[in-house]
Amino acid sequence: MENEISKIFGIRAIIEAINAGKTISKVYLQKGLSGHLFSELNTIIKREAIATSYVPVEKLDRLSKYSNHQGVVAQISPIEFVELDDLITSTLNKTTTPLFLLLDRISDVRNFGAIIRTAECTGVDGIIIPNHGNAPISADTIKTSAGAAFKVPICKVDHIKDAIFQFQSAEIQLVAATEKTDDLIYDIDLKVPTAIIMGSEDRGIHPSILKLVNYKAKLPLLGEIESLNVSVACGAFLYEVTRQRLKS
Repeated sequence: MENEISKIFGIRAIIEAINAGKTISKVYLQKGLSGHLFSELNTIIKREAIATSYVPVEKLDRLSKYSNHQGVVAQISPIEFVELDDLITSTLNKTTTPLFLLLDRISDVRNFGAIIRTAECTGVDGIIIPNHGNAPISADTIKTSAGAAFKVPICKVDHIKDAIFQFQSAEIQLVAATEKTDDLIYDIDLKVPTAIIMGSEDRGIHPSILKLVNYKAKLPLLGEIESLNVSVACGAFLYEVTRQRLKS
């Protein structure tokens, strides 16, 4: 159950929170909402690239516990996000073999939390998520991560491609987890600076992103089921990095 402090509601209250520098994970908006104050809020949301979702009023009633939400509920992030430039620079200053994780629209908060937990356990230097389409960092995410969300730096970017171009400039190889390849993750040298990309639960990694990576890799599936849960697959990929680096 999410802590009440993690949510605020009411158009003016949310505008003031954003202007005060609060980190907003997501704003839930009532379908069909209009008016001058809503337009002002909408402009601020777009300017700050805050993730939004248009939902029925019944969901807003549940989120606000039937308080006067005025058609808007915002979720305050329990963590502070870091800038990608700063993360790359600081990481390269402390290690010659950084490991990053890019998540392309992971939508389930428990998958997200489990991935963050595994990332912390495998020494991931930072996690990059898109501004839109990714699960928010909520109380459920924090709980599933066992608190790891407070330990691993997390960045938000407008698009995963933005991060890919920056990693390429820093000579960090990009490895995409996808079934659309014959190559196994075990055949790729992961002892060099690496960023692993994991795709969404239902669609995987976007085709336009797959065109930009250095390597595509998959896990062997020996049973009849054709895919793994994304958090399980991510764990297998990250521990292969760990195995190779410990062996060397």
